[in-house]
Amino acid sequence: MKKKKTPINNEIRAKEVRVVSDQGEHFGILSTEEALRMAEERGLDLVEVTGNVDPPVCKIIDYGKFSYKEKKKGKSSKPQMKSVRLGFSISEHDMNTRVRSAIKFLKAGNSVRIVLPLRGREKALGDVAKEKINKFIELVGEEENIRTEGEISREPRGLTVTISKK
Repeated sequence: MKKKKTPINNEIRAKEVRVVSDQGEHFGILSTEEALRMAEERGLDLVEVTGNVDPPVCKIIDYGKFSYKEKKKGKSSKPQMKSVRLGFSISEHDMNTRVRSAIKFLKAGNSVRIVLPLRGREKALGDVAKEKINKFIELVGEEENIRTEGEISREPRGLTVTISKK
């Protein structure tokens, strides 16, 4: 799904537009040609901010900065996946440290992927590894209201499960 490009300068098709400056001052409803002239005088672009109203709202701003901010806004709204790696013979203290970091990730709105890699003879002890992951989930669950997204899955290199806030 491709996002439509924001119309700028001569790409704006409306006869009249509501014009706002980069400092937020309102110029009112002007013809598109007059708004373009104002933007050129300031060395900036006329950018259509809201096109689904009559007349469309346009801002006199630097298009490069505008597109950068829009891109950043789009990225920050997506929840991210953070990964916490546990060892097969993890100590109690290390487990608690990883629990604290997982809670911090969850409070920030991220999902947490728990990974427990298995090597050699550890692969035969899958039940013990599942118990370690369940204990980790239980410790995180004491602090945060969480849900697991699916069951603990076995992958070629070990076990994984994803948790997120309810």
